[in-house]
Amino acid sequence: MSLEAIKYTRGELHILDQLKLPHESVYVDIKTSKDGYLAILNMVVRGAPAIAIVAALSLAVQLEGIKNTLGEHSRESIQKYIEGELDYLNGSRPTAVNLSDAVGKLKGAVAVEASRDGSTTESIVEVYLEKAEHMLLQDVADNKSIGAHGSEWLLKVYAGKPKISVLTHCNTGSLATAGYGTALGIIRSLWASNSLLHAYCTETRPYNQGSRLTAYELVHERIPATLITDSMAASVMQLKGVEAVVVGADRVVRNGDTANKIGTYQLAILARYHGVKFVVAAPTTSIDIATPSGKDIVIEQRAWYEVVKVSGPRVNGVESGRLSVDLNQITTVHTAAHDIGIYNPSFDVTPAELIDAIVTEKGVAVKDENGNFQLDILFS
Repeated sequence: MSLEAIKYTRGELHILDQLKLPHESVYVDIKTSKDGYLAILNMVVRGAPAIAIVAALSLAVQLEGIKNTLGEHSRESIQKYIEGELDYLNGSRPTAVNLSDAVGKLKGAVAVEASRDGSTTESIVEVYLEKAEHMLLQDVADNKSIGAHGSEWLLKVYAGKPKISVLTHCNTGSLATAGYGTALGIIRSLWASNSLLHAYCTETRPYNQGSRLTAYELVHERIPATLITDSMAASVMQLKGVEAVVVGADRVVRNGDTANKIGTYQLAILARYHGVKFVVAAPTTSIDIATPSGKDIVIEQRAWYEVVKVSGPRVNGVESGRLSVDLNQITTVHTAAHDIGIYNPSFDVTPAELIDAIVTEKGVAVKDENGNFQLDILFS
């Protein structure tokens, strides 16, 4: 059973605190848009689809909480209030296109209702709530479609092999989405059809989403998997045998260039050298048709200190082949020389020429005879 990272009923939102994983499973209450903003900014929740859902639902909870005061608002003022809160939430993670896409759709739904004859402040808020709740349900359905399309494509490419091995980067599973996952959804689908030999996940420095989150999901679902450091990827491709690298995306632009977690670009280069298929898995909400190429993507720069500190429970020793840890003693250590310069981009951009397929809920996009992706057809 997939993990449930987002628990929502009307008026209540609880999200799994990803900063405490894998050692503790703690849910955080989100009651306001500010709570949602800070959860996204501080990476309590991360993953482009999940960010958009949490942002939308955090405002939904806030609006549910002020229903008794809607009589104090006009249609115009409640529309302006909702739009202002959405703009605020949109500033939490600038690279993830899903968030801006969700904001645009929610604004549009509110604007249509606000301009309708006979609409009220209550009906405007209700339209917002229904739209945000629909996004939650739709994301899960889209992820399952991505998993099915991606696994089917890979099995056709490797039709002579009964099972294949896959390497993935960062976290793209239930913890990064409303449920099931994108790239990890493909791995889940392969496993469900008895077509997965083995999965490899990178630790994904500097935030260790792979070791903390993806490994947690793989163990939870008992999928055969091995954790590797980011620097071991070439060795694994050379010595272990990997048929595909499957990653998610924070933004795919019109020509197919893809912004994803830092380290994705180098995996694409390694995959090309070793003859391994490189697959991007993302819902169409992650595709930014308005941006021509990766040169136009703004890359978020994270705080320098994230690179040189690591936190976790104190290790007491080894017992029965496992590390014994004390969850009451959380320690943060500094790992580098003081005064060293630090570069910490959150994402890099993989050029389209290194990508073999882009898998969406609508199907698999591959290049035409000229070597170009035609992503516009996904929206026609």
